[in-house]
Amino acid sequence: MTNQNKSKKIFLLFALLVLGFIIFLSVMLMTAVKQRHIPSLYTSESIKAKRGSIISADGFHIASTQKLYKAVVNTHSIDPKKRDLFIQLFSIYSGIEAKEIRKRLKAGDGSVVLSYHIGPKSAQYLKTLAFELRRMGVFIEFTDKSGRSYLHGLSVLESGEAREYPYSDLLTPVVGYPRKTDDDDGYTKTTGIKGLEKYYDEELSARQNGKQSAPRDVNNYLILNKKSFTKNAIDGLSVKISIPVTLQIKVERILDQYKADLRANEIMAVVMDSRDGKILSLASSNRFDPTHIRKRDYPALNANAIEYSFEPGSVLKPIIFALLLEGKLINPYDLVYAYNGRYKLGRKVITDEHKFDWLSAENVIVHSSNIGIAQLAQKLDAVDYHQGLMDFGFTQRSGIDLPYERSGSMPSISELRDEIYKATSSYGYGIRANLLQLLKAYNVFNNNGRIQTPYITTALIDEFGREIPVEKSSSVQIISSATARRMQQILIKTVNKGTGVKAKTPGLQVGGKTGTAHIVERGRYVNKYNTSFMGFANDFKGSSKHPQARYTLGITVVQPRANHFASLTAVPVFKAIVDMMAEEGYLSPLSTGDQ
Repeated sequence: MTNQNKSKKIFLLFALLVLGFIIFLSVMLMTAVKQRHIPSLYTSESIKAKRGSIISADGFHIASTQKLYKAVVNTHSIDPKKRDLFIQLFSIYSGIEAKEIRKRLKAGDGSVVLSYHIGPKSAQYLKTLAFELRRMGVFIEFTDKSGRSYLHGLSVLESGEAREYPYSDLLTPVVGYPRKTDDDDGYTKTTGIKGLEKYYDEELSARQNGKQSAPRDVNNYLILNKKSFTKNAIDGLSVKISIPVTLQIKVERILDQYKADLRANEIMAVVMDSRDGKILSLASSNRFDPTHIRKRDYPALNANAIEYSFEPGSVLKPIIFALLLEGKLINPYDLVYAYNGRYKLGRKVITDEHKFDWLSAENVIVHSSNIGIAQLAQKLDAVDYHQGLMDFGFTQRSGIDLPYERSGSMPSISELRDEIYKATSSYGYGIRANLLQLLKAYNVFNNNGRIQTPYITTALIDEFGREIPVEKSSSVQIISSATARRMQQILIKTVNKGTGVKAKTPGLQVGGKTGTAHIVERGRYVNKYNTSFMGFANDFKGSSKHPQARYTLGITVVQPRANHFASLTAVPVFKAIVDMMAEEGYLSPLSTGDQ
């Protein structure tokens, strides 16, 4: 009996052990199968690549990108006893007033964004603060409705990027401006809308975002070791331009002064290296701050050197004269009767500002006779006239690396068969062009008869600082070098003895032509004018260290109210820029003894 009871006890004990083991296995199985919320031992961090910069010829960053960060905190994680400490420290590190932080915390419940616009330096300070606040016990665990426990501290995360323009309105509207867009992650990026920002938007845009995956510490910071993975961010290419900041600033100051003196709507100026088309300055008196565009800035947003087309007036006469010389239809010494300033051609009466009787053909240009060029232009066949203007680049975009250029217009071949169209076009009416087109055409005279495409960008710069040259268009011979030299001489004579005499600078080879034209409003010519001076300024000689400098310059004054003569508006601006370039070493005038 005793043995039987003993066996039962052993069996019962064994059954209890088996049952306990089964329960243990069941619990272990449930634990293994059941989804658990165990924090990952690994964490990852994305790194957004930045938009490239626009860099001047002398190395200044005209446009650059700064990353923005947002600071996020969970109100439930802040120890109520240390809430004021958190507010005070965050205020010191972020620069945001304590009362503003308190207001945002009070308005939110749970995850609260304290700021979206924190700069990189402040973001780094705040990341350090976040670590210290954890260590000081400012943040405590809290339990959500499902019973899970969390400890959220202060998070500083990338929120977007902002475009910066350290020199404010310098070189606008050539640089242009961007707009903000959000990607799928809510990250704010910038996209070019106007100017170089638009033209090179694809090149400037970030090419590859980066990522880091690595083991984490208790504060969720990455531990970079052999188990970590890094994919580098690749920023957008930077754009290096041919315009030096130091020269551009001085040109803009000149335009600002003359705009006020002449009471003009706008003054535009372009300086180009005659040999290769490189733009050294493209300036306007009408500019804006790209980071803070106001309604009153809207008229200044366009790059009017290419987006504003106008009737050029008498600056077109040398182009027509060059076509006549090239076709051997005239000799510079041919005589032309100027009808003492009043000439009737069919139903059209053509007048001159000054009364002349007989003029040599070249003096028609020197003294800017409408009557003289109207008669000479009749020698051109309509097809040759039309094709010649096209060869000089009219009705075609100049090719400069800026968007939204207007191509302009001119009479058709059939219209040019009419003697009146042929005459009025010869002195710059009935034809429209922009400043860059005129500059490109005039450069032919200072470049041995070759037409050259103007350009602003010289290279793209990658993430390693390597410069990738931008391909340039080759020049095309459109008139003979002999014709170009003759036109150059006539334009120099125009400055020395004719309508451009106020452009003369001793010690330099200066040539050019004035142009004044009525403005059309609602299909009628009104008593408003645009004035221009197109020309060049060269050294007389160069050396092995300093080759002969040759620059083509174009000036357009839009609606000057103080005076409507180009000789008193556009010419003084031209001379001021040339004299400044001589002072800055771009041109080297001969001294009195060398002349």
